[in-house]
Amino acid sequence: MAYVESRRCNRHKRPALAAALVPVCKVASAGLLTGALMMAAPLSAQKLEEISRPKGPLSLESTGSFFVGGHAAKQNATEIGLYGDGEITVDQMYVQYLIPQKRSGLPVVMVHGGTLTGKSYETTPDGRMGWYEYFARRGFPSYVVDQVGRARSGFNQAPFNAARAGAANPQSQPNLRRVANDVAWVRFRFGPKAGEAFSDSQFPVAAASEFAKQAVPDLGQSFPAYDPNFSALAALAQQLKGAVLMGHSQAGRYPFEAALLAPSGIRALVAIEPPGCKAAEYSDDQITKLARLPILVVYGDHLETPQSQGVSWLPFFQDCEKFVARVNAAKGNAKMLHTSELGIRGNSHMIMQDRNNLQIADLIIKWIREMTRPAR
Repeated sequence: MAYVESRRCNRHKRPALAAALVPVCKVASAGLLTGALMMAAPLSAQKLEEISRPKGPLSLESTGSFFVGGHAAKQNATEIGLYGDGEITVDQMYVQYLIPQKRSGLPVVMVHGGTLTGKSYETTPDGRMGWYEYFARRGFPSYVVDQVGRARSGFNQAPFNAARAGAANPQSQPNLRRVANDVAWVRFRFGPKAGEAFSDSQFPVAAASEFAKQAVPDLGQSFPAYDPNFSALAALAQQLKGAVLMGHSQAGRYPFEAALLAPSGIRALVAIEPPGCKAAEYSDDQITKLARLPILVVYGDHLETPQSQGVSWLPFFQDCEKFVARVNAAKGNAKMLHTSELGIRGNSHMIMQDRNNLQIADLIIKWIREMTRPAR
């Protein structure tokens, strides 16, 4: 199977702040996708050079990384040789940052979704500027994390080693999740079926094979009832002494949970395409607490498209509409930013990687500036 892409898809320029630029991409579909994502030809260096690049140098005060959270845990004799008994550190969160030389906004912390890493916010699959850099260029100290148990944050290997050594039932090992490439195509709303793009799709489908490389094993289901990501994000906001928490997809509600745990240091909450907002699950007291902070919920297009087993993203969106209404009824300041209602069509679940990702970023930035402007 091979991909067929119209020439218009290869010649797009950086999206302007208008919905007029909507490249039309057609991708041939041939059933199962060992297939639709992995056989797309990688972009050549020449094509990457054709993509609009940011103009001018990126002026930074500093860049670096650190960890937040974490605690000691016992490593037992199921470990082999030099890696035997002793203490290890688990449940830490990796954080990397760009601090612009000229600051004009609060720190923004970006949290990726399920089976992904902080790479979601870095350079897009087709080589364009991601939100991590763009927010820094717009004057916001930019922080990107790898969730606890994911990528550079590491995970606790003890349950696997214990099962291997016969010290624990193999069934006790936590499940490692990973979204299949063909499932991701539909679930993330690149198109109505694997290998076929929506006619107005903003996702760079020609680089779908590069996006597939971003997926990693996800140990999120191994956590106890309390998710250590919540306390790590709350601690990070306190350390930054005022930050905007932004979560995507599986982590879309993480900013809410961190604010309920410890709101000190959190100035605003942004939920990007969460799988619902728990509108009916939060208590009145929790809603009252969340209403003390400005909240933005962001969704893209084609929410009604059926996913697996006929389920769509529409119920999640409707649940978040109810959540926004509850927060506002509690004298809060919550807003739904639905791109298609603004006449911006074709945005996918991976909205921070879409062709018009900077247009969407500007809408979020505008809201952040309005909501966090110092009182006069």
